[in-house]
This record gives sequence, structure tokens and C-alpha cells, in this order.
Amino acid sequence: MLTLPDIKAKQVLFIMTDAEENRLQFKNQNIAFYKKGELADQISSHQVLIVFIIGDVSLTSVLIKKCRQLGVSLILMKSNFEVYASILASAEGNYLLRSRQYQMTKQKELHFSKLIVKNKLINQLRLLRKNKLITAKEYEIRRDEIINKLEKTKSDKQILGIEGSRSKDFFVLYFKDYNWYKRLPRTKVDINNYLMDIGYTFLFNFIDALVNLYGFDSYKGFYHLLFFQRKSLACDLMEPFRCLIDQQIVKSFNLKQINVKDFEFKNERYFLPFDKQQKYIKFFLACLMDNKEEIFSYVRKFYYCVINDSADYPFFKVK
Repeated sequence: MLTLPDIKAKQVLFIMTDAEENRLQFKNQNIAFYKKGELADQISSHQVLIVFIIGDVSLTSVLIKKCRQLGVSLILMKSNFEVYASILASAEGNYLLRSRQYQMTKQKELHFSKLIVKNKLINQLRLLRKNKLITAKEYEIRRDEIINKLEKTKSDKQILGIEGSRSKDFFVLYFKDYNWYKRLPRTKVDINNYLMDIGYTFLFNFIDALVNLYGFDSYKGFYHLLFFQRKSLACDLMEPFRCLIDQQIVKSFNLKQINVKDFEFKNERYFLPFDKQQKYIKFFLACLMDNKEEIFSYVRKFYYCVINDSADYPFFKVK
């Protein structure tokens, strides 16, 4: 099973390709990338945790077999960053863990739901306070209100209502200087929503890969309920970490890393041309790498919480 020293040594790899003749294969314990038959780059397979492949590329059967043996997950994405397939390393035989998931009581699921939403909303407040958009006193008042309201809730719908209204207020205030409209997932109606979709997609798949390494059933969540083809558990566990993507987008705006001229608009949707994608991937990659140990520790603590039927649920505090 993956340990913290392992995660410290491992990297998330992004491979961008715009030609079908490109190939990814396993060579001398390395993951090697070939362009038009020529070796373009390679990295030790023991240093890699996840490979995001954006665009068309050929994969060898040996590469897939070795990646599964070494615990390396492959995420295949279209050029618009939509995931169309994934080959995840997983502990498929952890039946005890999965039985714990499916035997979890409704009361415990509700309790866990309150905790992840509380964690998410408090992290949003921390970002507002950090950026001096609210005072320390306002932070304390809003935090206490959130905690009190969540403690009194008796259903997922009530929790969802609290999360929705508080997150709406957060986005309006946090992105007020960046032409904020409103959060519309997967619509790509503006640059903010488009960047959030990209960042959240990378974050989701990073967490999903960790969830599978421990042997969880990613489709069985507790806050996001069972739904056809939705990896509800990964959706649950990413909630406290969404603030990382929000923070990175604002940081990148402030550092002038985001240029509105890089984006194109077609069919009422924004998108990035291939030659403009790399710099945006880089800052989201840096965000994941800067926080990979905290994300891993959270998933590991959640694993022990479930397998031991413990009340010691993890809490992530954004920097």
C-alpha cells in the first residue's frame, strides 16, 4: 500500500499530443514518449503516480500491464480536457473495505456529509480572510453560523442547500475582481467556469486514483448518492480541496499567467487552442504537486476511518 514517503517521491505526469503517430511505451523501467518514431522524453516509472494523456496517442499493452503492476494510473483526455477513459491501478480485492462502505449506516453517512461540507465552507472562509475580503471577526461569525446550521440539519437536501448558498456567496466575493458571473459546471460560458472545469477535473482524477489504490468502490459515496456512472466517493472527497483550484485561479490572474487573449469562443463555449494549453496545465500541475501530500494524507486517514469504523474523520486546512 502506498505510504507518505512514496507520495513524496512520486510525480503527476502530463503528456500533450496533437498527432496520432505519437506513442507511449514502457522501456527499461521508464515510461517513454515517442514522437513520429523518435524518443522525445522519458521518466522512471517508479517516480510516477498518475499520467494525464491529453490528445491522441498509442499505448502499448506492455505499458498498461507494467503501470497496473507499479500502481501508476493512466487518465485519457480529449483535447478539450474531457476524460473519456481511465486505466486505474487499484486494490481490487479489498472486500472488507467495500463491505464497510456498503454497510455504513444512514446516520453515519449524514455525519460524514456534514463534515466534508463544513470542511469545504470553512476553507472558503479562510481564502476570503487571507485575501482580506472579510475580517477576522467576520470569519469567526460566519464559521460559527456554518457549524451551527450543519449540526442542526437532518437530511442531505438541507446540507446541500447550505453548501449551495454559502458557496454562491463565496464565489461572488472571491472572484469579484475577475468578471464573475456564476458557477455553471461544464458549460464553459466564460473563462472562469472553463478554468474551474479544467482544474476540478485534474483534482477529481487525482483523488479518484488514490481512492482506487486503497481499494474503495469509487462509485459508492455518502454525500453524493449512488447515480449511474458517477464516481460519488471521489466527488465527496474532493469537496474540501476545491478551494485549492479556486485559489490557484485567483493567484494565476494576479500573476498575469492568465491572458484572456489566449482563449477562443465558438458555439457559445470558451476553449484553449492546443498551443495555449501547456501554460495553464503547468499551474494546475504545480497546484497538485504543492498539495499532493496533504491530499494523500486525507485519503489515507479516510481509509483508516472507514476500515476501523472510527469517528476520527480527517480535516484539510487550506494554506
